[in-house]
Amino acid sequence: MEKNQSKAYFFAISAVLLWSTVASAFKLSLAYFDALNLLLYASSFSLCVFFCAMGYQHKFYILFLYSKKTYFKLALLGLINPFIYYLVLFRAYELLPAQEAQPINYTWALTLTYLSVFILKQKISVYDFLAGLICYFGVLIISTHGDLWGFSFYSLTGVFLALFSTVLWSLYWIYNTKLHVDPLVGLFINFLFGVPAILFYALITSHPLVFNIHGFLGSAYVGIFEMGITFILWLQAMKLSTNTAKIANLIFISPFLSLVFISIFVGEVILFSTYIGLIFIIIGLLLQQRVKKVDR
Repeated sequence: MEKNQSKAYFFAISAVLLWSTVASAFKLSLAYFDALNLLLYASSFSLCVFFCAMGYQHKFYILFLYSKKTYFKLALLGLINPFIYYLVLFRAYELLPAQEAQPINYTWALTLTYLSVFILKQKISVYDFLAGLICYFGVLIISTHGDLWGFSFYSLTGVFLALFSTVLWSLYWIYNTKLHVDPLVGLFINFLFGVPAILFYALITSHPLVFNIHGFLGSAYVGIFEMGITFILWLQAMKLSTNTAKIANLIFISPFLSLVFISIFVGEVILFSTYIGLIFIIIGLLLQQRVKKVDR
């Protein structure tokens, strides 16, 4: 594919804008559906998006090129994404205000670095530890609403689930990179196995499957944009960019835009402590990213 930085920026900014709306979409949808219902409907919409994208890009033939072993690994990854990861993440959003769950989940890039040390045997520097201290101090500020001495949490379970979701997301991408499969095809296979697993889980746990038009429309938005099209847009941006670093930093706009949308659409009053905590998280992630560039 020929490089085109202008198009790369267009796709990247489009993805960032869409990603910035999903925290609000999660919270609004969860007013009508519980986490499992939202996951089942949203992941089904995502599967349809990947199916259409596969057809548009003429990639169905690739499905016949992978071994049974690769399919087995992709199926296992499908249990993480979309199944367990989003179930945990949606549950965190049920328990926490969106302005807390979204920034905490954003620390997944740091979790990815730490897990890579154990799984990929990558080296970690003192700056990675420093970045971690800064980021998780920001998480603490957000989670306690700035009351660091009182150490009082809105929902400690919700904070734990939001942090645990970063572990799941990191594990998914670490093992995904080891497979060397086409990103779109890999996602399609993940969801092809993941969606039936979600339905099977709902059936064996006798979980009531409900239908609500507002929840259904919210699920469609989440499935099409958060779990579907945005991945495709970002992949296109990465392919078209002359330098991935030029678009990578755009992702740091997303959490701040997300707070604006949470305030407008969800109606949450964004606390001053949320902004302060988020600034600490961004500083930590920028420090980590800058050190990696120097190392290279």
